[in-house]
Amino acid sequence: MKKFLLLLLTAIITLPMSADQLPPRKKTLETLIKVNDHYLKRHPDPLVGIPYYSRKKVYEANIWTRAVYFEGLMALHSIYPDNRYYDYAYDWADGFKWGMRRDDTTTRNADNYCCSQTYIDLYRLTPEPKMLTKTKANLNMLVNTPQVDDWTWIDAIQMGMPALAKMGKETGDPRYNEKAWKMYEYSRNTLAGGLFNEKEGLWWRDKDFVPPYKEPNGKNCYWSRGNGWVVAALCRVLDEIPADDPHRATYVADLKAMLDAAVKCQRKDGFWNVSLHDESNFGGKETTGTALFVYGMAWAINNNIPGSEKYLPALTKGWNAIVNEAIHPDGYIGYVQGTGKEPKDGQPVAYDSKPDFDDYGTGCVLLAGSEVYKLK
Repeated sequence: MKKFLLLLLTAIITLPMSADQLPPRKKTLETLIKVNDHYLKRHPDPLVGIPYYSRKKVYEANIWTRAVYFEGLMALHSIYPDNRYYDYAYDWADGFKWGMRRDDTTTRNADNYCCSQTYIDLYRLTPEPKMLTKTKANLNMLVNTPQVDDWTWIDAIQMGMPALAKMGKETGDPRYNEKAWKMYEYSRNTLAGGLFNEKEGLWWRDKDFVPPYKEPNGKNCYWSRGNGWVVAALCRVLDEIPADDPHRATYVADLKAMLDAAVKCQRKDGFWNVSLHDESNFGGKETTGTALFVYGMAWAINNNIPGSEKYLPALTKGWNAIVNEAIHPDGYIGYVQGTGKEPKDGQPVAYDSKPDFDDYGTGCVLLAGSEVYKLK
Protein backbone atom coordinates (compact mmCIF):
# COMPACT_ATOMS: atom_id res chain seq x y z
CA MET A 1 0.00 0.00 0.00
CA LYS A 2 2.82 2.40 0.90
CA LYS A 3 4.53 1.62 -2.40
CA PHE A 4 1.33 2.37 -4.31
CA LEU A 5 0.86 5.71 -2.52
CA LEU A 6 4.48 6.63 -3.22
CA LEU A 7 4.06 5.89 -6.92
CA LEU A 8 0.81 7.87 -7.03
CA LEU A 9 2.41 10.84 -5.28
CA THR A 10 5.35 10.73 -7.69
CA ALA A 11 2.99 10.77 -10.66
CA ILE A 12 1.01 13.70 -9.28
CA ILE A 13 4.18 15.70 -8.67
CA THR A 14 5.88 14.82 -11.95
CA LEU A 15 3.12 15.38 -14.53
CA PRO A 16 2.44 19.07 -13.93
CA MET A 17 6.15 19.86 -13.73
CA SER A 18 6.82 18.35 -17.14
CA ALA A 19 4.13 20.52 -18.67
CA ASP A 20 5.24 23.74 -16.99
CA GLN A 21 9.02 23.44 -17.22
CA LEU A 22 11.39 23.61 -20.15
CA PRO A 23 13.22 20.42 -21.08
CA PRO A 24 16.79 20.10 -19.79
CA ARG A 25 19.25 22.05 -21.94
CA LYS A 26 20.83 18.79 -23.14
CA LYS A 27 17.44 17.59 -24.36
CA THR A 28 16.82 20.82 -26.23
CA LEU A 29 20.14 20.49 -28.04
CA GLU A 30 19.42 16.86 -28.89
CA THR A 31 16.09 17.92 -30.38
CA LEU A 32 17.72 20.59 -32.54
CA ILE A 33 20.40 18.21 -33.78
CA LYS A 34 17.74 15.62 -34.62
CA VAL A 35 15.65 18.14 -36.54
CA ASN A 36 18.65 19.41 -38.46
CA ASP A 37 20.01 15.93 -39.19
CA HIS A 38 16.65 15.04 -40.72
CA TYR A 39 16.82 18.13 -42.89
CA LEU A 40 20.37 17.42 -44.05
CA LYS A 41 19.43 13.86 -45.00
CA ARG A 42 16.61 15.20 -47.15
CA HIS A 43 18.81 17.89 -48.69
CA PRO A 44 22.37 16.56 -48.94
CA ASP A 45 23.23 19.04 -51.71
CA PRO A 46 22.55 22.64 -50.63
CA LEU A 47 22.52 23.84 -54.24
CA VAL A 48 19.70 21.65 -55.51
CA GLY A 49 16.62 23.68 -56.40
CA ILE A 50 13.42 23.67 -54.37
CA PRO A 51 10.39 21.98 -55.96
CA TYR A 52 7.12 23.87 -55.55
CA TYR A 53 4.70 21.02 -56.12
CA SER A 54 1.46 22.97 -56.42
CA ARG A 55 2.98 25.28 -59.04
CA LYS A 56 4.92 22.49 -60.77
CA LYS A 57 8.17 24.43 -60.85
CA VAL A 58 11.55 24.50 -59.16
CA TYR A 59 12.95 27.54 -57.38
CA GLU A 60 16.58 28.45 -56.89
CA ALA A 61 17.98 27.22 -53.60
CA ASN A 62 18.95 30.69 -52.41
CA ILE A 63 15.41 32.10 -52.25
CA TRP A 64 13.98 33.27 -48.93
CA THR A 65 12.71 29.87 -47.81
CA ARG A 66 16.21 28.39 -47.93
CA ALA A 67 17.75 31.58 -46.56
CA VAL A 68 15.56 31.32 -43.45
CA TYR A 69 16.76 27.76 -42.95
CA PHE A 70 20.33 29.02 -42.94
CA GLU A 71 19.45 31.71 -40.40
CA GLY A 72 18.39 28.85 -38.14
CA LEU A 73 21.43 26.75 -39.00
CA MET A 74 23.79 29.60 -38.10
CA ALA A 75 21.94 30.03 -34.81
CA LEU A 76 22.45 26.32 -34.09
CA HIS A 77 26.09 26.63 -35.10
CA SER A 78 26.50 29.44 -32.55
CA ILE A 79 25.61 27.09 -29.69
CA TYR A 80 26.94 23.84 -31.20
CA PRO A 81 29.65 24.58 -33.78
CA ASP A 82 29.64 21.30 -35.65
CA ASN A 83 31.95 21.62 -38.68
CA ARG A 84 29.26 20.01 -40.82
CA TYR A 85 27.01 23.02 -40.31
CA TYR A 86 29.65 25.55 -41.32
CA ASP A 87 30.72 23.49 -44.34
CA TYR A 88 27.13 23.05 -45.51
CA ALA A 89 26.42 26.78 -45.21
CA TYR A 90 29.70 27.75 -46.86
CA ASP A 91 29.14 25.35 -49.77
CA TRP A 92 25.68 26.87 -50.27
CA ALA A 93 26.90 30.44 -50.28
CA ASP A 94 29.99 29.74 -52.37
CA GLY A 95 27.97 27.67 -54.82
CA PHE A 96 25.79 30.69 -55.50
CA LYS A 97 28.89 32.89 -55.74
CA TRP A 98 27.74 34.81 -52.66
CA GLY A 99 24.99 36.36 -54.72
CA MET A 100 21.30 37.10 -54.56
CA ARG A 101 18.59 35.14 -56.33
CA ARG A 102 19.39 35.01 -60.06
CA ASP A 103 22.67 36.69 -59.14
CA ASP A 104 20.86 40.02 -59.34
CA THR A 105 22.58 42.68 -57.23
CA THR A 106 20.00 45.23 -58.41
CA THR A 107 17.06 43.48 -56.76
CA ARG A 108 14.99 45.47 -54.27
CA ASN A 109 12.88 42.44 -53.34
CA ALA A 110 13.81 41.50 -49.76
CA ASP A 111 13.00 37.85 -50.44
CA ASN A 112 15.87 37.83 -52.92
CA TYR A 113 18.54 39.34 -50.67
CA CYS A 114 17.54 37.58 -47.45
CA CYS A 115 20.45 35.21 -48.14
CA SER A 116 22.90 38.02 -47.42
CA GLN A 117 22.19 37.68 -43.68
CA THR A 118 23.97 34.33 -43.69
CA TYR A 119 26.73 35.58 -45.97
CA ILE A 120 27.55 38.21 -43.35
CA ASP A 121 27.45 35.62 -40.56
CA LEU A 122 29.85 33.38 -42.48
CA TYR A 123 32.13 36.33 -43.20
CA ARG A 124 32.36 37.01 -39.48
CA LEU A 125 33.71 33.50 -38.94
CA THR A 126 36.22 33.39 -41.82
CA PRO A 127 36.42 36.78 -43.54
CA GLU A 128 37.14 36.72 -47.24
CA PRO A 129 36.39 39.83 -49.34
CA LYS A 130 34.49 37.84 -51.99
CA MET A 131 31.87 36.89 -49.41
CA LEU A 132 30.45 40.39 -49.18
CA THR A 133 31.18 41.96 -52.56
CA LYS A 134 27.68 41.40 -53.94
CA THR A 135 25.95 41.92 -50.61
CA LYS A 136 27.60 45.32 -50.24
CA ALA A 137 26.70 46.27 -53.79
CA ASN A 138 23.05 45.35 -53.23
CA LEU A 139 22.68 47.00 -49.83
CA ASN A 140 24.61 50.08 -50.94
CA MET A 141 22.07 50.49 -53.73
CA LEU A 142 19.29 50.53 -51.13
CA VAL A 143 21.16 53.08 -49.02
CA ASN A 144 22.04 55.33 -51.96
CA THR A 145 18.59 55.50 -53.55
CA PRO A 146 15.63 57.42 -52.10
CA GLN A 147 12.95 54.71 -52.15
CA VAL A 148 11.67 53.56 -48.76
CA ASP A 149 8.53 51.74 -49.90
CA ASP A 150 9.99 48.34 -50.80
CA TRP A 151 8.67 46.35 -47.84
CA THR A 152 4.99 46.26 -48.80
CA TRP A 153 4.35 42.99 -46.94
CA ILE A 154 5.48 42.42 -43.37
CA ASP A 155 7.42 39.23 -44.13
CA ALA A 156 9.87 41.46 -46.01
CA ILE A 157 10.84 43.18 -42.78
CA GLN A 158 12.45 39.96 -41.58
CA MET A 159 13.93 39.12 -44.95
CA GLY A 160 15.60 42.49 -45.46
CA MET A 161 15.96 44.59 -42.32
CA PRO A 162 18.50 42.43 -40.42
CA ALA A 163 20.78 42.44 -43.47
CA LEU A 164 21.04 46.22 -43.33
CA ALA A 165 21.61 46.14 -39.57
CA LYS A 166 24.32 43.50 -39.91
CA MET A 167 26.07 45.54 -42.57
CA GLY A 168 25.80 48.61 -40.39
CA LYS A 169 27.58 46.79 -37.57
CA GLU A 170 30.16 45.30 -39.90
CA THR A 171 31.13 48.62 -41.49
CA GLY A 172 30.37 51.03 -38.67
CA ASP A 173 28.45 53.13 -41.20
CA PRO A 174 25.23 54.46 -39.59
CA ARG A 175 23.59 54.97 -42.99
CA TYR A 176 22.64 51.29 -43.14
CA ASN A 177 20.77 51.47 -39.84
CA GLU A 178 19.11 54.73 -40.78
CA LYS A 179 17.93 53.26 -44.08
CA ALA A 180 16.59 50.23 -42.24
CA TRP A 181 14.62 52.55 -39.96
CA LYS A 182 13.17 54.61 -42.82
CA MET A 183 11.98 51.49 -44.64
CA TYR A 184 10.57 50.00 -41.44
CA GLU A 185 8.91 53.28 -40.48
CA TYR A 186 7.22 53.54 -43.89
CA SER A 187 5.70 50.07 -43.56
CA ARG A 188 4.80 50.72 -39.92
CA ASN A 189 3.23 54.15 -40.19
CA THR A 190 2.55 55.15 -43.79
CA LEU A 191 1.71 52.20 -46.03
CA ALA A 192 -2.09 51.88 -46.21
CA GLY A 193 -2.28 54.15 -43.18
CA GLY A 194 0.29 52.05 -41.33
CA LEU A 195 0.45 48.26 -41.11
CA PHE A 196 1.16 48.25 -37.37
CA ASN A 197 -1.89 48.58 -35.16
CA GLU A 198 -0.36 50.01 -32.00
CA LYS A 199 -3.65 49.63 -30.14
CA GLU A 200 -3.64 45.84 -30.55
CA GLY A 201 0.13 45.38 -30.84
CA LEU A 202 -0.05 43.42 -34.10
CA TRP A 203 0.55 43.94 -37.82
CA TRP A 204 -1.71 43.53 -40.81
CA ARG A 205 0.11 41.42 -43.36
CA ASP A 206 -0.22 43.96 -46.20
CA LYS A 207 -2.60 46.62 -47.53
CA ASP A 208 -5.18 43.98 -48.48
CA PHE A 209 -5.89 43.18 -44.82
CA VAL A 210 -6.28 46.58 -43.20
CA PRO A 211 -9.84 47.57 -42.24
CA PRO A 212 -12.48 47.40 -43.50
CA TYR A 213 -11.19 43.83 -44.11
CA LYS A 214 -12.28 41.56 -41.26
CA GLU A 215 -12.04 37.94 -40.27
CA PRO A 216 -15.23 35.81 -40.33
CA ASN A 217 -15.76 36.54 -36.63
CA GLY A 218 -15.62 40.28 -37.28
CA LYS A 219 -12.18 40.91 -35.80
CA ASN A 220 -9.01 42.21 -37.45
CA CYS A 221 -7.00 39.72 -39.49
CA TYR A 222 -3.56 39.11 -38.03
CA TRP A 223 -1.59 36.29 -39.58
CA SER A 224 0.50 34.33 -37.09
CA ARG A 225 3.63 33.73 -39.14
CA GLY A 226 3.57 37.23 -40.61
CA ASN A 227 3.65 38.74 -37.13
CA GLY A 228 6.28 36.18 -36.17
CA TRP A 229 8.47 37.45 -38.98
CA VAL A 230 8.33 40.97 -37.56
CA VAL A 231 9.17 39.67 -34.08
CA ALA A 232 12.20 37.85 -35.48
CA ALA A 233 13.29 40.91 -37.46
CA LEU A 234 13.19 43.14 -34.39
CA CYS A 235 15.25 40.67 -32.36
CA ARG A 236 17.82 40.26 -35.10
CA VAL A 237 18.10 44.00 -35.65
CA LEU A 238 18.43 44.73 -31.93
CA ASP A 239 21.26 42.18 -31.87
CA GLU A 240 23.18 44.37 -34.30
CA ILE A 241 22.49 48.05 -33.72
CA PRO A 242 24.42 50.07 -31.11
CA ALA A 243 22.96 50.83 -27.71
CA ASP A 244 22.66 54.50 -28.59
CA ASP A 245 20.85 53.98 -31.89
CA PRO A 246 18.14 56.68 -32.04
CA HIS A 247 15.45 54.17 -32.98
CA ARG A 248 16.34 51.41 -30.53
CA ALA A 249 13.68 52.42 -28.01
CA THR A 250 10.96 52.22 -30.66
CA TYR A 251 12.10 48.77 -31.75
CA VAL A 252 12.09 47.54 -28.16
CA ALA A 253 8.65 49.04 -27.51
CA ASP A 254 7.26 47.44 -30.68
CA LEU A 255 8.73 44.06 -29.74
CA LYS A 256 7.24 44.22 -26.25
CA ALA A 257 3.84 45.27 -27.60
CA MET A 258 3.85 42.35 -30.03
CA LEU A 259 4.91 39.79 -27.45
CA ASP A 260 2.30 41.08 -25.00
CA ALA A 261 -0.31 40.68 -27.72
CA ALA A 262 0.91 37.18 -28.53
CA VAL A 263 0.61 36.06 -24.92
CA LYS A 264 -3.05 37.12 -24.92
CA CYS A 265 -3.98 34.97 -27.91
CA GLN A 266 -1.91 31.84 -27.26
CA ARG A 267 -3.87 28.60 -27.42
CA LYS A 268 -4.27 26.52 -24.27
CA ASP A 269 -2.11 23.80 -25.81
CA GLY A 270 0.79 26.22 -26.30
CA PHE A 271 0.52 26.75 -30.05
CA TRP A 272 -0.80 29.80 -31.85
CA ASN A 273 -3.50 29.61 -34.53
CA VAL A 274 -2.71 30.76 -38.05
CA SER A 275 -5.28 33.50 -37.47
CA LEU A 276 -4.40 35.15 -34.18
CA HIS A 277 -7.82 36.65 -33.45
CA ASP A 278 -10.11 34.13 -35.09
CA GLU A 279 -9.68 30.48 -34.15
CA SER A 280 -12.63 29.58 -36.40
CA ASN A 281 -10.78 30.63 -39.57
CA PHE A 282 -8.62 27.58 -40.28
CA GLY A 283 -7.95 27.20 -36.58
CA GLY A 284 -5.53 24.62 -35.27
CA LYS A 285 -1.93 24.12 -34.26
CA GLU A 286 0.71 25.87 -36.37
CA THR A 287 4.43 25.50 -35.81
CA THR A 288 6.14 28.35 -37.66
CA GLY A 289 4.28 31.23 -36.04
CA THR A 290 4.59 29.46 -32.71
CA ALA A 291 8.34 29.02 -33.13
CA LEU A 292 8.87 32.67 -34.05
CA PHE A 293 6.94 33.90 -31.01
CA VAL A 294 8.93 31.52 -28.79
CA TYR A 295 12.13 32.82 -30.36
CA GLY A 296 11.15 36.41 -29.63
CA MET A 297 10.14 35.73 -26.04
CA ALA A 298 13.31 33.78 -25.29
CA TRP A 299 15.41 36.47 -26.96
CA ALA A 300 13.74 39.19 -24.86
CA ILE A 301 14.55 37.31 -21.65
CA ASN A 302 18.12 36.52 -22.69
CA ASN A 303 18.71 40.18 -23.54
CA ASN A 304 17.22 41.56 -20.35
CA ILE A 305 14.39 43.47 -21.97
CA PRO A 306 12.54 45.04 -19.00
CA GLY A 307 9.51 43.01 -17.97
CA SER A 308 10.37 40.10 -20.26
CA GLU A 309 10.38 37.53 -17.46
CA LYS A 310 6.59 37.46 -17.73
CA TYR A 311 6.96 35.71 -21.10
CA LEU A 312 8.55 32.59 -19.61
CA PRO A 313 5.29 30.64 -19.06
CA ALA A 314 4.09 31.32 -22.61
CA LEU A 315 7.38 30.43 -24.26
CA THR A 316 7.64 27.29 -22.11
CA LYS A 317 4.20 26.15 -23.23
CA GLY A 318 5.03 27.01 -26.83
CA TRP A 319 8.37 25.22 -26.92
CA ASN A 320 7.00 22.14 -25.18
CA ALA A 321 4.13 22.06 -27.66
CA ILE A 322 6.56 22.07 -30.59
CA VAL A 323 8.83 19.43 -29.06
CA ASN A 324 6.10 17.10 -27.83
CA GLU A 325 3.45 17.50 -30.52
CA ALA A 326 4.98 18.82 -33.75
CA ILE A 327 8.37 17.14 -34.06
CA HIS A 328 8.22 13.54 -35.27
CA PRO A 329 10.50 10.85 -33.82
CA ASP A 330 12.74 11.10 -36.91
CA GLY A 331 13.01 14.91 -36.73
CA TYR A 332 10.37 15.83 -39.29
CA ILE A 333 8.34 18.89 -38.28
CA GLY A 334 4.56 18.76 -38.44
CA TYR A 335 1.88 21.46 -38.30
CA VAL A 336 3.83 23.73 -40.67
CA GLN A 337 1.62 26.03 -42.71
CA GLY A 338 2.71 26.17 -46.34
CA THR A 339 3.69 29.39 -48.06
CA GLY A 340 1.10 32.11 -48.44
CA LYS A 341 -0.10 35.31 -46.83
CA GLU A 342 -3.22 34.49 -44.82
CA PRO A 343 -4.95 31.74 -42.83
CA LYS A 344 -6.47 29.91 -45.81
CA ASP A 345 -3.15 29.52 -47.64
CA GLY A 346 -0.93 26.47 -47.36
CA GLN A 347 -3.68 24.34 -45.88
CA PRO A 348 -4.19 21.76 -44.56
CA VAL A 349 -1.93 22.17 -41.54
CA ALA A 350 -1.61 18.80 -39.83
CA TYR A 351 0.87 16.62 -37.98
CA ASP A 352 1.79 14.77 -41.16
CA SER A 353 1.15 17.51 -43.74
CA LYS A 354 3.90 18.26 -46.26
CA PRO A 355 4.16 21.95 -47.20
CA ASP A 356 5.60 22.95 -50.56
CA PHE A 357 8.81 24.03 -48.82
CA ASP A 358 10.22 22.34 -45.72
CA ASP A 359 13.18 24.62 -45.19
CA TYR A 360 11.76 27.74 -43.55
CA GLY A 361 9.88 25.66 -40.98
CA THR A 362 13.14 24.02 -39.96
CA GLY A 363 14.79 27.42 -39.80
CA CYS A 364 12.10 28.80 -37.51
CA VAL A 365 12.40 25.85 -35.11
CA LEU A 366 16.20 26.09 -35.05
CA LEU A 367 16.00 29.82 -34.28
CA ALA A 368 13.55 29.21 -31.44
CA GLY A 369 15.35 26.24 -29.95
CA SER A 370 18.77 27.87 -30.10
CA GLU A 371 17.44 30.83 -28.13
CA VAL A 372 15.63 28.58 -25.65
CA TYR A 373 18.91 26.72 -25.13
CA LYS A 374 20.54 29.97 -23.94
CA LEU A 375 18.00 30.57 -21.18
CA LYS A 376 19.59 30.48 -17.74
